[in-house]
Amino acid sequence: MSDEQSNAPRLIADVMLGRLAKWLRLLGYDTRYDNSARDLALLRIAQAENRILLTRDWALSRQRGVRAIWIESQDLAAQIEQVQAAVGPPLAGRFTRCPVCNGRLESIDKADVEGRVPPYVFQTQDEFRRCPECGRIYWAATHVEQIRGMLDTWKEGDT
Repeated sequence: MSDEQSNAPRLIADVMLGRLAKWLRLLGYDTRYDNSARDLALLRIAQAENRILLTRDWALSRQRGVRAIWIESQDLAAQIEQVQAAVGPPLAGRFTRCPVCNGRLESIDKADVEGRVPPYVFQTQDEFRRCPECGRIYWAATHVEQIRGMLDTWKEGDT
C-alpha cells in the first residue's frame, strides 16, 4: 500500500446509507457497508479498522471512541458533498473500488475474461477490471458516461 493510500480516509456506513456507500465506492473511497450490522458491531469495526462512521442516527454519531459523521440530508448529492467536505477528496480515484463489495479493482487481461462477459462486450471492449474479493468483472459500458456525469457533479478536485 502506498503512503498516499494509507492516508486515505476509510469509511463505514450504517444500514441506512447503503446507496451512499455504493456511490462513495464509485468515487474511490474505501467504504465498508454491511446492511445487517448492528450499532455495536459498527462501532467495533470503526475502532478496530480506524474507519470514520457515517450514520443517519444522531445518537450513534455521538458515541465516544469513534470518529463519526452524522449525515444530515436524505438527498444523495448533499450526502456526498457533506462527506467530501468532512474527509476531503478520495486519493485513489474513480472506479478503483467494487461498488458491490468494496474490493480494490485490478486490471485483467482481455483474454482472461473470454467466456466470462457477454460476447458483444468481449468483441467491443479492450479494458477490463476485476474485483479480487467477489470476482465481478467491470468494463466501460454505455452507462459509465452517465455515471461519470453524476460523479463530476459530486466530486471535488481531479483524480
